Amino acid sequence: MEKNGESRNCLPVKTGRDSSYTIYFENNFDRLAELLESNCRIAERKICIVTDSNVERLYLKEAVECLKNRCVHLSVFSFPAGEASKTLDTVKRLYEHLILEHFERRDMLLALGGGVVGDLTGFAAATYLRGIEFVQVPTTLLSQVDSSIGGKTGVDFDSYKNMVGAFHQPAMVYMNFALLKTLDEDQFACGMGEVLKHGLIKSSAYYTWVIEHLTEICDRDMETLKEMVLESCRIKGAVVEKDAREKGERALLNFGHTIGHAIEKVKSPKLLHGQCVALGSVAAAYISYKRGLLSTEEFYEIRDMNVGFNLMFSVDEIDAEEILSITKSDKKMDGGAVKFVLLKKIGKAYIDTTVTDEEILEAVRFITYTDGGND
Repeated sequence: MEKNGESRNCLPVKTGRDSSYTIYFENNFDRLAELLESNCRIAERKICIVTDSNVERLYLKEAVECLKNRCVHLSVFSFPAGEASKTLDTVKRLYEHLILEHFERRDMLLALGGGVVGDLTGFAAATYLRGIEFVQVPTTLLSQVDSSIGGKTGVDFDSYKNMVGAFHQPAMVYMNFALLKTLDEDQFACGMGEVLKHGLIKSSAYYTWVIEHLTEICDRDMETLKEMVLESCRIKGAVVEKDAREKGERALLNFGHTIGHAIEKVKSPKLLHGQCVALGSVAAAYISYKRGLLSTEEFYEIRDMNVGFNLMFSVDEIDAEEILSITKSDKKMDGGAVKFVLLKKIGKAYIDTTVTDEEILEAVRFITYTDGGND
């Protein structure tokens, strides 16, 4: 399945006519320093590892052992785990750390963690001294298949999701598949929501493959996981290559996110980002179904596959009117209209700005326990 000069060990991602970076697929951290040196010449630079309190406890020591004595200076900045830390205040503390450690424009950051760590580190790198390099070392399934790829960085602002951000591509991405074995069930399921999304918006064949390999995936068979992550990276990488700054096709990757982000705002921290997006995907598929774009069988397969991969398709204690109101504050608004991603069919998504308030309300009510979402 090698394509365009890639292999099962690496995947090039173009970010412009003359620019690109490489995603590396490894089973441990053994080649981290070697690949950082070949891609980023770390022997001549300072590195700051940015991580959170959960990842610090699990993986930081091993990463430090790999990198110590391989660069000019190695420092660590850690912040409390969770979406609540994804703020400008945390970025401010990181800026202060870098200033006190005398980081210059030639130096670099390394994001060791999941989506929150990667997004925040990327934003800090984009803005510190008007931009320094950073590297993604994603430690969750969601960050490996989605958030570490493509250069979208940012933080939340007063509970508004990713409202402050910048496009800043990583210098490289290093994925250690062994870490997927250590994830708890909820974290692993969150990543599967993004995997299913990639199939739904871009490849019916991949979507079918994922369903056919449900048992192996849930058992975390490493060869199956490698193939799955590689294909998801291919799909997202191809979209990013065509639209690096989300002016067109890249918006398709927001399938499930409009309603999902609204649910996350009212349900966090009880529900994780990936769980909320999975709920939003069911709602978006419901609107597509009601418009006659999906058959009954296709829609209910999409809904029920959430259960197969330990994700919810319904939720309690949400108010449809509140969710609708929050969607109107989403950064993906277009000319005052909610920019929705719907499905023409499985494997083919499109952007629609004609979704009505009534359609959104009906979809949100469908995914609530009290209105049939659990039937």
